[in-house]
Amino acid sequence: MDEKTSQRQLDERYLRRALQLAERARGHTHPNPLVGAVLVKDGRIVGEGYHPKAGEAHAEVMALQQAGAAAQGATLYVSLEPCNHYGRTPPCTQAILQAGVRRVVVALRDPHPQAGGGLEWLQARGLEVEAGLLEVEARAQNEVFFHGLAHRRPFVLWKAALSLDGQAAARSGHATWVSGSLARRVAQAYRQGLPAVGVGVGTVLADDPRLTVREPDFRLFPAMLEPPPLRDPLKVVLDSEARTPPTARLFLPGPRGEEARVVVLVGEGACPERQQALRARGAQVVVLPREEGRVSLAAALDWLWAQGVDGLLLEGGPTLAGAFCRQGYLDKLALFLAPKLLGEGQPALRGFSAWRMEQALPLRVARLEGLEGDLWLEAYPKAGPVE
Repeated sequence: MDEKTSQRQLDERYLRRALQLAERARGHTHPNPLVGAVLVKDGRIVGEGYHPKAGEAHAEVMALQQAGAAAQGATLYVSLEPCNHYGRTPPCTQAILQAGVRRVVVALRDPHPQAGGGLEWLQARGLEVEAGLLEVEARAQNEVFFHGLAHRRPFVLWKAALSLDGQAAARSGHATWVSGSLARRVAQAYRQGLPAVGVGVGTVLADDPRLTVREPDFRLFPAMLEPPPLRDPLKVVLDSEARTPPTARLFLPGPRGEEARVVVLVGEGACPERQQALRARGAQVVVLPREEGRVSLAAALDWLWAQGVDGLLLEGGPTLAGAFCRQGYLDKLALFLAPKLLGEGQPALRGFSAWRMEQALPLRVARLEGLEGDLWLEAYPKAGPVE
């Protein structure tokens, strides 16, 4: 094995470690990305770090602090290019330079117009820099963050459990349980991974969900070695007429005792008395414009984005899912297909239809695996809304 190949293998090893460290904060860094860092000197790790939360120390700074004087002449491995601007914290590039780091290897450059450019800044000051190794893995780890930079709206992931013939519930509406217990635990991990979970008022009235994170199975995050601190997402209810009952279980404290954070998005003209009752229960009630008689999805996503919510897990029923699909707001699908047939049940999507096959929304399948009998599928839309 030549020296160049050996060095590449070492670089990949330590960058994978950086990706693993980043996962320790899954669910806590929004709207910032997940970032991990490793400092290596003389063949051993002298410092490690990860970004725990927006406003707190960046991964590179944490690793430098742990290494202390050993950072002099070391190689720094980072899952994302060090920032080169003043935000809530000073630029990481300056800390790297001052610590005497010799070489910086990153998996992925930062496309942020303000934070990017860190490698060029360091290179101009004499450091060796490299980028691009494990780029695919690093981009997948932060797909929500990169989507926000590109589209300036929340990343929407629709999660649903369906029968093998595509039904979300029996004809009566009964849907407990479509999928098995392992699939439900994996579904819990999606709630940890995104800052908000969204449902329609129909789901609240029919199922009375709590929308909390209880016992997640984190196999959907391949770099994760240990679970992050669990936390419940912001609960978002799209409720045009303010029909959410103040007695709904989503207002109850979470399994770790945390207070429920609930936002109810209502349409203009919704009953003021019902709005006030929800506010008295602790909900944040936001009045938004209507579109076709319902809360405008564009307005809802704009409002969430303005609050720093860069990702939304859509768990609503077929009407809400159909509206998001019809308007081109689904960015990813996570479907759990149970080995059962329901025939004339309740459809997964309502209000979305293709008259001809060429009008169907094509998907790119990214994952297909078994979960104790269920099929777990992740896919990305390949086109916009069907006309």
